[in-house]
Formats: sequence, structure tokens, C-alpha cells
Amino acid sequence: MALKNFTLPDPGEGLTEAEIVSWKVQPGDEITVNQIIIEVETAKSLVELPIPFAGTVSELLVAEGDTVDVGAPIIAVEVAGQEGAEPAPAAPSANEPEEASGPNLVGYGAKAGSTRRRARKGAPEAPAAPAPSAPAAPAAPAAPPAPAAPAAPLSGEQTRALAKPPVRKLAKDLGLDLQSITPSGEGGIVTRADVEAASAGAGAPAPATEAPGAVAPAASGPEQTRVPIKGVRKATAEAMVSSAFTAPHVTEFVTIDVTAMMDLLDRLKGDRSFSDVKVTPLLLVAKALTLALRRHPGANASWDGAAQEIVLHRDVNLGIAAATPRGLLVPNIKAADRLSLHDLAAALGELVGTAREGRTSPADLGGGTATITNVGVFGVDTGTPILNPGEAVILAFGAVRRMPWVVTAADGSESIEPRWVTQLALSFDHRLVDGELGSKLLADVAALLHDPGTAFLWA
Repeated sequence: MALKNFTLPDPGEGLTEAEIVSWKVQPGDEITVNQIIIEVETAKSLVELPIPFAGTVSELLVAEGDTVDVGAPIIAVEVAGQEGAEPAPAAPSANEPEEASGPNLVGYGAKAGSTRRRARKGAPEAPAAPAPSAPAAPAAPAAPPAPAAPAAPLSGEQTRALAKPPVRKLAKDLGLDLQSITPSGEGGIVTRADVEAASAGAGAPAPATEAPGAVAPAASGPEQTRVPIKGVRKATAEAMVSSAFTAPHVTEFVTIDVTAMMDLLDRLKGDRSFSDVKVTPLLLVAKALTLALRRHPGANASWDGAAQEIVLHRDVNLGIAAATPRGLLVPNIKAADRLSLHDLAAALGELVGTAREGRTSPADLGGGTATITNVGVFGVDTGTPILNPGEAVILAFGAVRRMPWVVTAADGSESIEPRWVTQLALSFDHRLVDGELGSKLLADVAALLHDPGTAFLWA
């Protein structure tokens, strides 16, 4: 039997780190090839990872809640049929090549060539091994540190403090750095008592009991709670800042009578062919936007600054902003403009359900060309949405309300009647979409929602 480490693979395109959400195995468990052993959270989604070899779990090298770099070892497994053991579970040096042998993971292709692991954040880079030379005279032993002195910084050969996963999680919850704690365990391992003593010595408050599913707060004062910025929220924040300060936003608004749309909605709900899907106002708004974008393809575009080109997309990959417990996600329906109304309803239901469960794949989060944000579900009338990076338009759909409305009859007479009314707000990238194109696009969406029969005039 020999020890073999499994390193964290890239769960999606171009990701560099992931947070450990939950382990599916424990030390002593027998595991098989391609068995799911861990669930991790990336900046895009929750991903379950299989292991490409079989054996017996020897040690979990990282704790739930840890953020781990791609390429870092996360689990040690005893495997049969191999001689010698792999290095101890310390973080790899920045210059260590990543092992590429063994079967490929389910859902992941083999990477061409070798790659290099990124140095763990905050860890010193391991020095290169010195060339063989004649032994030097022994140096005088260093004086022992004073009893009250803090632990010496880790050497290049030990870039990660030694501690068991539960102890790492305790230190994380208390906002303590394991590398700053003097270990008392055998072999230089930081124990639970060491962490508790360091917490008491720093005057840190004991962690409050959390509700199930709550985010573990970092250290905080008596009148504040600090929540780490990571995962989806971190990625969303970076994307929104980049979009707001890169694309010149323009937002236009329109208020419309959608009584005919609501009547159509009632008819669809009573239609047996739609009994297996959820029919909502958002469905009709989504269909209207895809039809309008087909009519105005210049708005279904992206800005390529590096090539100094405007990229016109053939298909409308429609994103739907979904509020989830992990933050805002914008998965998209590929080629939504090519789907029938029934198929679009089915795709919408699956997309939103998967997003709220945290199971959206990285592929479903990339490649969007236009987005809808449904603020109406929160009782909000309208807003000024920020573009999803790489897209030219985003439509905010407000609450549908019963309101007094001036209705003009066929003979020109006017009356005030209660009608279903909503507001739309369209933000667009003024580099790609000028005022005329943006106004026409918004007006067409409004026309379709006011009178769905207008679609027959465009066919």
C-alpha cells in the first residue's frame, strides 16, 4: 500500500480556486474509481468532484469551509499496487509540475501538456533544491525562543500549518490564522486546545450559534458581523464593477397596459398542452424579448475591444437573473429564440430550479447575449439594471399591477378603466446600441406585451 494525493482539479474554465463545501467520504472509507468524494463551490456554481483512482481514505487534507487553490492536494488515499509513498500533505511549491497520470475524471477531459500549480495565497515560495556540495561545518544551534514569543514563520519546506480539518474549521470560524498559533501537538500539529487558547488570549468572542445554511462570519466586534466576500458574491461584485465602469450604460423606461398579455396567460394556463410547464408573465416577456432581438440583431451583440470589432451573435442566449442563497446567478438558455413557447417555458422552469438548488453548471453561466431581471417578483416597479459583462442589453421587468388607465375606444372616446399595468426598463451599452436602436427594441417588446397578436405581423 502507498499514499497517493488527489489534487483539486479545475471544476470550470479558467477557475483558480474553490471553497470546500462538504466531504462525501471520511478517513477509513473505501472508495472506487469515479466515486463522488467532495462538493466544492466555485465562483460560478456548486460542483461534485469524482476521484480517478480507488483505495482507502487515509486523511482529509483540507476542511469544510477552506478555500483551496486548483492543483493543491485535498485528500490522501492508500492505494494498492504502487511502491513508495507520495510526499506528506503539504501545499506544493509554485514550481512543482502537476501530475497528469491516471484516468480522467468523469466530465473532465485530459489537459494537454503539463501545467504548473499556483502558489497558495499568503504562502512563501519553496526554494529550489541546492546542488550537491561538500558538507559544510555544522552551524551553531539557534538560541531557543523566549517563552512569550510567537511561533516562527513557516519555512519554505512547510508552507501550511499542520492541523486536522475540524481544527482548521474552528480557527476559520474564530478568524484566526493557523500559522500564527504555536502548536503543542506531537509533530508540530496545532490542536483544538491551541486554537481555543489563542482565541481566549486575543479576546475574541466565541462564535454564535448559526442557523442551518448560514454563512460562517469572520471575527467581528460587539456591534457588527463580518461575512467573508467569496464565491458567487465575490464574482458578481467584480463583474458588476467591471461592467459599470467599462460599458457606458443608458437606461430607458416605458409603462404599458398588459391586460391582453394577462388574458393570454390565463388561456395558456387552461390549455392542456401547457399543463406540464409553469406559465408565468416572465415567460411571455422572455418570448417578447427574443422576438424583438431577432427583429433588431444589432442589439444581440458584444464589444470586442481587443480586436476592435462588434460581434453579432446568431442566436439569442437568454440569461435570467436568479436570486439564490449563494447570491445572484445569471444562467442562460442557449438559442432561446429558436424555441417554441412551450419549450421555452420548460427551459425557464429547469433553469430557475437548477439555479436555486445551486446546481447550475459553468457552461450554463457562460455565453449569454441578453438578460432579463425580474424585479417584479419582489413588488418592485422598475430599476436601472447593470449589464451582464459581455452583453449589450438587459431588460428589467417590473411588478404587474391593477391601475387606472385611460382607454381609447374605436370611436376616439376615452374612459378611465382598471387595467393590468407594468413597467419595463432597458439598459444598453451605448458603444453598440445607440438611442434609436435601444428605443426601437424597447418599444417592440412593449408592443408585443400590450398586444401579443403583433407577433403575427412580424412573422
